[in-house]
Amino acid sequence: MSRRLLLLLIGCVCVIAAADPSKYDYRLLATTKTSTMEKEMNEAADAGYVYAGVMGGETALGGNEVVVVMAKDLSAQVPARKKYKLLATSKTSTMQKEMQQARDEGFEYRGQTVFASSFGGREVTAIMERDPDAPPLRRVYRLLATSKTSTMQKELREAGEAGFRLLGLTVAETAFRGKEIVCVLAKVGE
Repeated sequence: MSRRLLLLLIGCVCVIAAADPSKYDYRLLATTKTSTMEKEMNEAADAGYVYAGVMGGETALGGNEVVVVMAKDLSAQVPARKKYKLLATSKTSTMQKEMQQARDEGFEYRGQTVFASSFGGREVTAIMERDPDAPPLRRVYRLLATSKTSTMQKELREAGEAGFRLLGLTVAETAFRGKEIVCVLAKVGE
């Protein structure tokens, strides 16, 4: 490689590195209770962290837990101001109703998982986020749940034709219906 090309590559790497000076800090939260997780997420949010990811499952020492990662952009001039609400239920109809109620309070869907809690058994858990500085979106949520992939294909196609966009998907065993696919969809509306 020529010296000129090498200097050009080094210059490009320096420009790219300078273009994104972001550094992040992370908090990993893990618990068996959704109420505890909601409290810990809001404490992290008060310190400038925002939701980054969720997964439910069995951890090495904690047993069945919901694990959430919160992230903080250390280069941000203004820290994020978010609030969180966790919804957990084993019934799809209840979850859809609770998501609409949270939406009415200004919360938006951010993620979902299925985990076995110490009190509620296997539950679908949805994470909702509210940004007090942003105008609320008027979304209509729809949850689809079935154990058959062919049925889910049909229901997704119908929901898509009605303007609903897929936001999240879990495949797991829930307490009431056994193994099922749960899809969260939304469209701008009401």
